[in-house]
Amino acid sequence: MAVETLTFGCRLNTVESEALRVHAGADGRDRVVVNTCAVTAEAGRQARKTIRRIARERPGTEIVVTGCGAEVETDAYAAMPEVARLVGNAEKLRPEGWSPTATGPGAVMAARTIAPTRIESVSGHTRAFVPVQNGCDHRCTFCIIPFGRGMSRSVPAPDVVAQVETIVAHGGREVVLTGVDLTAYGRDLPGAPHSLGGLVQNILRAVPDLARLRLSSIDSVEADDALLAALADEARLMPHLHLSLQAGDDLILKRMKRRHTRADAIRFCETVRKLRPGIVLGADIIAGFPTETEAQFARSLDLVAECGLTHLHVFPYSPRPGTPAARMPPVPADAIRARAGKLREAGAQALRRHLDAQVGRRLTVLAERGGTGRSEDFTAVRLAAVAEPGTFHTVAIAAHDGTRLIAG
Repeated sequence: MAVETLTFGCRLNTVESEALRVHAGADGRDRVVVNTCAVTAEAGRQARKTIRRIARERPGTEIVVTGCGAEVETDAYAAMPEVARLVGNAEKLRPEGWSPTATGPGAVMAARTIAPTRIESVSGHTRAFVPVQNGCDHRCTFCIIPFGRGMSRSVPAPDVVAQVETIVAHGGREVVLTGVDLTAYGRDLPGAPHSLGGLVQNILRAVPDLARLRLSSIDSVEADDALLAALADEARLMPHLHLSLQAGDDLILKRMKRRHTRADAIRFCETVRKLRPGIVLGADIIAGFPTETEAQFARSLDLVAECGLTHLHVFPYSPRPGTPAARMPPVPADAIRARAGKLREAGAQALRRHLDAQVGRRLTVLAERGGTGRSEDFTAVRLAAVAEPGTFHTVAIAAHDGTRLIAG
């Protein structure tokens, strides 16, 4: 078996699971590494449920827990008899973190550098995720992740370019830059000013054979001028952005300790549409944040149309112990569920409108496994025939099924 990894949560965890296999297996022992998420209470419950299942089904298996859950729910995982040891987020990508004398979780808040990943691809994925930033210096009142990931740290641009070059040299066609607070990239690096936009331009200039470059979730208010210029001028930077909006009411945004207003969000979406006509936008939105009234929720619901969002990630609010929001007056659970349902329905309708507009068009699709692929704007496409993953195809769109396009 060697090292098997089970990953919960974000794209950053996905690629880190791939990278940590080398260190986790250096001693030649078989083990299962559970890379946990702590963004919601449900994420922790699912990880612990999985750990107990593995222990039942495979008695004697060494189970190691790492990830954000290991940092912010240390006691809960340490108390599980099924868990052999914990490895901290700051150490999981370093060989010393897997040594018998490693101290375990607790060092992440003191970390000031980030180890660059050294991978050729991410197993099971056509797109390769490249972490360029970790941690977060902000303290949104609902979020526990800074305590699991530490302060914002950036990978120097030469290391990022080298990683992208390696992926392309091994057949990679599409790279996704990812991080905890991606638009904070470069602020901690010494020397001349660094920014996410500058990094994007550097990659596209230095790696001409990279066919597609994407960004994971960004904070729109922190998008720099170089990033906007790249979006307007660089065809290989894909026309799709996922925005960390979270709410559409200014008072709720203030109580969340976000750094933008409703008007800022709408203005940004208008700006990028002028720069890149046809761009598709997605967003994270929280339903039922503490103190949220029906009128305030309605402003979040209206934001879907006002920002022209196509892909929604809806999060029913889940209190995280130790965060300021957890001490605020809660919204009743049934109201949270109802609001999340309304947001999801608004997102489904927005997606259907987008899919309707694509029927009859010819799109360039990067094939994935299982006879599917993604267009440039990240719309899912079912291909007419199974194609080799990682190959490009220009297809005519004949219909859609409400969630993805269907090529004729």
